[in-house]
Amino acid sequence: MSTEQDEYWMRHALSLADNAQQQGEIPVGAVLVKDNQIIGEGWNQPISLHDPSAHAEMMAIRDAGKNMQNYRLVNSCLYVTLEPCTMCAGLLIHSRIQRLVFAASDFKTGAVGSLFDLLGDPRMNHHVEVIGGVLAQECGDKLSAFFKMRREQKKSSRNKD
Repeated sequence: MSTEQDEYWMRHALSLADNAQQQGEIPVGAVLVKDNQIIGEGWNQPISLHDPSAHAEMMAIRDAGKNMQNYRLVNSCLYVTLEPCTMCAGLLIHSRIQRLVFAASDFKTGAVGSLFDLLGDPRMNHHVEVIGGVLAQECGDKLSAFFKMRREQKKSSRNKD
């Protein structure tokens, strides 16, 4: 069950998604919180960093690890505007994040219930509490608008050729 605090932090993640969009990246943002304090934040940067692992979750968790001087981020909560992929879901397990709150589902690559359910697999050695759908409409709309703009840009560039 989501809370007002979950919406608050998701709005922060949504604002981080704007950073990604300004860099021409898919607008996904993530913030990692512990004791109601930001310990790490990030946004999608695989294109600008030439790094396929530079997803918003990865960037936020890397930032938190440096800030906390620890690769284990116990008792923390990750807020992300899009359901994590398999890589990022695995990262949540390895970093021992306690809770994940995500907004929009990703039916093409989501690994937290949409396509796969890595975090729900009882064979995993660490279990993450999952809350999905927090501000899903707002975050989904941002993603939809971005991809619509991208399709129009591609169409426009093809028409110029």
